[in-house]
Amino acid sequence: MEPPYVVRIGEKLAIPRDNVGSESRARASATAGVHVVAPGETLNGIANRAGVSSAALAEANGLKPPFPLRVGQKLTLPGQAAPVTTPTASRQDRAGFHIVEPGETLSGIANRTGVASATLAEANGIEPPYIIRAGQKLAIPGENAPRTASRVIETRQPAATAASGSPETESVHVVEAGETLGGIAARAKVPRVLIAEANGLQPPFIVRVGQKLQIPRTRRYTVASGDTGFSIAMKYGMPWEQIALANGMEADAPVKAGQDLLIPTLLNPPQTGASKFNPSPVPKAAQAPAPAKMPRFGWPVSGPIRRGYATGSDYHDGLDIQAAKGTMVRAAATGTVKFAGKEKEQFGNLVVIDHGDGWYTAYGFLSRITVKEGAKVAAGERIGLVGDTGLAKGNELHFEVRQDGKPVDPLDELPKAP
Repeated sequence: MEPPYVVRIGEKLAIPRDNVGSESRARASATAGVHVVAPGETLNGIANRAGVSSAALAEANGLKPPFPLRVGQKLTLPGQAAPVTTPTASRQDRAGFHIVEPGETLSGIANRTGVASATLAEANGIEPPYIIRAGQKLAIPGENAPRTASRVIETRQPAATAASGSPETESVHVVEAGETLGGIAARAKVPRVLIAEANGLQPPFIVRVGQKLQIPRTRRYTVASGDTGFSIAMKYGMPWEQIALANGMEADAPVKAGQDLLIPTLLNPPQTGASKFNPSPVPKAAQAPAPAKMPRFGWPVSGPIRRGYATGSDYHDGLDIQAAKGTMVRAAATGTVKFAGKEKEQFGNLVVIDHGDGWYTAYGFLSRITVKEGAKVAAGERIGLVGDTGLAKGNELHFEVRQDGKPVDPLDELPKAP
């Protein structure tokens, strides 16, 4: 052969030596020192595994540029090189994994391991055009992947197994070399989009070696009589839209008594909370205690409190403040409007403001909303007018304060009543 030693798929290269290993003989003819070209193999790859130069291998077999190889072609290996082993045998993990080598393709690996390409792709979350990378770790479905003697006596387990248990049950997965989010999701049996959302990953969903991924598991809830989507969201402290999505439902579809719902698990889930009150909980940064507590928020409206904050069986997550219909309702602090619209189950016209660091305020029973979602509002800026929508008992404002998705007594965060 002459440089650049290009071989064709299917070309046979003669392998002239007497010490061919058992794994080489499985793919070679009965003649010692002959290697039979397998799908996806190249001249350089065979030369590297045989421990000879590409030039020597090409010359021994009379190959000419561009040195194509054909599947089934017999190659003579010059000299007393080390036995040629198949990529699958040499890189096959005890736990049924294969480490991709340079030049390998998904179909080639599938052929050598005896599984269908589609099955191999599905097991590793690989999508068309089925691109794989050198060093990528692929799970091999089934138990038909060959193992060499060196792998049989190996006792070290894969890092992910040792660190976090079975992929089907682990709640935290440590990313290994060559892994992809799709492959991790396939082995964990959790939709890729849920893992991406749980870990704040953005397209194209790149993961890093050593990165710890939270694996969200699901719970189930049987809808009871009187339940609504909003009440279920309150119970589990997550957006109803996410629960509906997990169950293939439209966000505005009613629930039925006896209906079995999947409840996606959020990281560090709050004990209670509504979808529109806590669209994306953010852990509160640790802060040094202040010498004297200052009010975090201002009063949104002036008036007597008809019903205060309460916990227990007769819980009430905020304050109902009485005021004349049409009275201006002001933002309790600077923030961004996360929701501005009708909540038909309880709060009528509702505005929710994100103040950062996990703090939210909510304003319900409004007769009119005067801000739009996404708007930046200043403390004291008008966001709506007092009304009697929803479950209001008259003209009043329902006002809530939430920290990291959990309701807190607004009176603890407000100055003395105006």
